[in-house]
Amino acid sequence: MRIKEHPILEFKKGKRISFTFEGKKMFGYEGEPIASALHDNGVMVLRYSLRHNRPRGFFCAIGRCSSCLMEVDGVPNVRTCITPLREGMSIRRQVGKGKLNL
Repeated sequence: MRIKEHPILEFKKGKRISFTFEGKKMFGYEGEPIASALHDNGVMVLRYSLRHNRPRGFFCAIGRCSSCLMEVDGVPNVRTCITPLREGMSIRRQVGKGKLNL
């Protein structure tokens, strides 16, 4: 399920690292987009639409839509399709518009 090529984006593949998604340990490559790492780990639904609660997945991959907004390290509304993966990140599906955890 790894995305290896994209017509516009460059998917860099650094060293293999671990992160958590909703409490489950997963692995990806440092510097690749978070959404790409989730996709490779079998996570196809990144969020649910606000109005109809429909599943949304990895769509535009250039940060233009809102299909990939997730909570990353407690910060809501992170565009995971353009945010690089780092060791130890904690990623969760966002509920609604998200709330900042202070």
